[in-house]
Amino acid sequence: MNLLRWGKLRLFPKRFGMFPYIFLVYMLIPVLMMRSEVGMKAILGYAMIALFLVSYRQLFYSIYKNSRYFTFWLSVQLSIIFIFSLFYQPDYLFLGFYPAIFIGWYPKKKPFYTGLAMLFIIQVVPVLYHTFQETNPYNLGYIFPSIIILLLSPFGFRSIRKRIDLEQQLQQANAKINEYAAREERMRIARDLHDTLGHTLSLITLKSQLVGRVASIDPERARSEAKEIENTSRAALKQVRELVSDMRTVKLTDELVEIRRILQAAGIDFDLIHHDGVEDIPPLTQNILSMCLKEATTNVIKHSGAANCLITIKHSTTELTVTVKDDGIGLDEENSNGNGLKGMKERLELIDGNLTITGRNGTVVEMKVPLVRKSEKAGAGL
Repeated sequence: MNLLRWGKLRLFPKRFGMFPYIFLVYMLIPVLMMRSEVGMKAILGYAMIALFLVSYRQLFYSIYKNSRYFTFWLSVQLSIIFIFSLFYQPDYLFLGFYPAIFIGWYPKKKPFYTGLAMLFIIQVVPVLYHTFQETNPYNLGYIFPSIIILLLSPFGFRSIRKRIDLEQQLQQANAKINEYAAREERMRIARDLHDTLGHTLSLITLKSQLVGRVASIDPERARSEAKEIENTSRAALKQVRELVSDMRTVKLTDELVEIRRILQAAGIDFDLIHHDGVEDIPPLTQNILSMCLKEATTNVIKHSGAANCLITIKHSTTELTVTVKDDGIGLDEENSNGNGLKGMKERLELIDGNLTITGRNGTVVEMKVPLVRKSEKAGAGL
């Protein structure tokens, strides 16, 4: 289960907060009740309490991982409660509040009502057994109201689960919208660049060929054509600047704030290293890197099962490197071009960047983009 992640021992998935720990307090009650037992009955009792605690933890991780062992661990809990209340004391029936929590997490009606029926059986049968076996019948007036409340509680937890599912569907819908917006933005950039620069660059090419032909024959005309090439290139540069200024720019600093919020909401610890100076990165580069970072972190949340995510941004004089690292299940070769990674590669190619993915001991997504320093631009006189 990879309990030890980055030096931290995690008893329950972080996304559930303090909720699992609060109910652990009530496990002191069966431990104290077991002190009245002796011999092998006490040993087996403490062993079943320990197994009950294991099943409690595994049920939360089964929900978190969407594991197929969820029903198995729920059956273990129900069986232990049945044994306790039948062969030890009926007071152990209060433990039914634990499986009642998890029965509500069944998304389909059939397993939900099956689990509810099993909970009803393990509650009612021990009461009836002790009522007819003992000289002093068990206090039905005391136990039945508790059983009714207990049997209604899965419906409340089921409504909570439905709300969580709706929130997850909303997040997925927002991610899809962001993906479509990024795709449209990429197409718009490519279209605008083609429409703006295509004819201009073709004209510069033709005039450059003309200068080459007439340079030795008619130097004056060659100088005139060269001057026109200079004017045309300056006009093209002005068009590019206008295009970039009109572009919907997403700043890296803003995107990193949003990424931190989304990862924390998903129960994933987030760390950021070496992020100084990102505001000096050109707007187009920031825009594309922000889209790629959003895609990478979305993959961490949806596919990795990670507990931690680290983003590192490093500068050099000629290159910017952005790394997204998680400690999840890793990425196999079959999915190396899936999960939006192909789109990330296409975006980075627009700014001559490249993407590298490794999938051992988690997933590492590395993006490298060439940088042009402002001093170099100024020295070029453009």
